Amino acid sequence: MLAEVPEPAGQRTAAEASGVVFDSVTVGVPEPVPGGRPGETRLRPVLEDISCTLTEQTVSVVGANGSGKSTLLQLVNGLVTADAGTVTVDGLDVAAKGAAVRRRVGFVFTDPAAQLVMPTPLEDVELSLRRGVRNRKERTQRAFAVLDELGVADLAHRSVYELSGGQRQLVALAAVLAVDPAVLVLDEPTTLLDLANRELLRGVLADLAQRRGVRILVSTHDLEFAADAQRTLCIADGRLAADGAPAGTIAAYRALVLGERESGARDTAEARHTVRPPR
Repeated sequence: MLAEVPEPAGQRTAAEASGVVFDSVTVGVPEPVPGGRPGETRLRPVLEDISCTLTEQTVSVVGANGSGKSTLLQLVNGLVTADAGTVTVDGLDVAAKGAAVRRRVGFVFTDPAAQLVMPTPLEDVELSLRRGVRNRKERTQRAFAVLDELGVADLAHRSVYELSGGQRQLVALAAVLAVDPAVLVLDEPTTLLDLANRELLRGVLADLAQRRGVRILVSTHDLEFAADAQRTLCIADGRLAADGAPAGTIAAYRALVLGERESGARDTAEARHTVRPPR
């Protein structure tokens, strides 16, 4: 287990009324019990005993594939529910007040195609506004305004299938921002982006945090992108392995990954050079 990076002072009390609070959270997936009765299952932990309070404007989450990063983010708006412990957003229990939480938390998936369901960007953003804005003309104006805010108003009537990966990501982001969330959660948003679109997204998120005051929680394998945040968490094998300032947490994550790689390389080298005794 990694040594824990010192936590930011004054950020760790569960009594905070504002922020995202994970209190002893465990999430598991059912699996068959070895040697058990037919249909008997047990929970295999995906996340285990996660406790932290996030009050910073921007927080990044790093970790290997399968470590539990995405599950952690999905807990914030109820896409995944905890099997033990509680998750609260600005004092609202996600399990008990899910609808109210989802009005405060916007979620952007890794692949924007997964959430673009209408033929054009304008229609997709309008769909997000349909419940809150009944007047069609006002809804269209609001949708245009959000697309323009992100610099993609010229794409309003294009087919979503004609858009580049970066353009789709910005349109998906616009659809989420249209309902004015207090917290914006993005699951590995740079995975499908080239360098130009990755830099564009970094600039957009920095601007949203500063100008709109949106709190941003993002998971990523892009360590330079992770370092943009005010605080970084490292998830390893379903546990909170390191937490603190980005530089320290990223260094701890590198040490974990490279340490395992070097250990694996040594084991492989030893296996290759093992002399088997003659039969």
